Amino acid sequence: MRNEKAFHQPLHPVDTEKQTKGCRHTNPDICAKHSIPAVCAFVRSDNMCFAPPLSWPKQFQKLKQGKAK
Repeated sequence: MRNEKAFHQPLHPVDTEKQTKGCRHTNPDICAKHSIPAVCAFVRSDNMCFAPPLSWPKQFQKLKQGKAK
């Protein structure tokens, strides 16, 4: 299940460099943490992901500064 747009979506107020609201992986099926309780947005009732992509901190800063495309 590819989701090319997830990585570039606008920030959610609870997004940080270490967590995101929803999954930010462009291909969540290959995420090593997919469906792990207490970590993965797909199995948490609050939809929080505590294992965003390794490239997420840099993308977070770009989105925060309004420089991401």
